[in-house]
Amino acid sequence: MSDKTKTDGKVEPLRKTRPCPECGKPSNREHYPFCSNRCREVDLSRWLTGSYAIPVADDETKADYPDEEN
Repeated sequence: MSDKTKTDGKVEPLRKTRPCPECGKPSNREHYPFCSNRCREVDLSRWLTGSYAIPVADDETKADYPDEEN
């Protein structure tokens, strides 16, 4: 037996690379789905400052619910 490990086989990545949501560069395995720590922190900062928000109706009684019948 030899001490050399078998490295001839093709290794597939855990996830397919995709464009970074911030800058569009290919994603990096360490920072997936982002390309770098900088882009990841920019996205986190936007969440923490409230730039990303789910719109909510001011008055819940006036909200449209398509599933319910009147």
